[in-house]
Amino acid sequence: MIEFNYETNFILPNEDELRNWVETIIKNKNCKVGEINYIFCDDEYLHKLNVEFLNHDTLTDIISFDNTVGKIISGDIFISIERVKENASEYNVTFNEELNRVMIHGVLHYLGFKDKTEEEQILMRNEENNALNILNNSKSDK
Repeated sequence: MIEFNYETNFILPNEDELRNWVETIIKNKNCKVGEINYIFCDDEYLHKLNVEFLNHDTLTDIISFDNTVGKIISGDIFISIERVKENASEYNVTFNEELNRVMIHGVLHYLGFKDKTEEEQILMRNEENNALNILNNSKSDK
């Protein structure tokens, strides 16, 4: 079950579409959807989590807590809407494209993808792009 929670006044306009997309990505990796909670928040909210749980005194766009057991993908994904907006501007992409990339990034970590080394970052970016293509193709099919 994929749930969307809001700790800021942002609300996804297309929850069902995004829920189906994330489920598709998980199933395409031969895994099952467990309990995934997306929590959309602001910089202050996410910064507190970053300091408290990771001892990082920095701003970030996403923090994910992985509760995956075997092939049942579960966890809590916290996303700062403020960071996503700023990153979208910095990378010259739309807010929705950056938001979708960050949303799937957390799930890809649960699926075993890492991004510490340059090689891992390239593989992660390819997986993100593949997932975004699936989402964009599902939109064009409608």
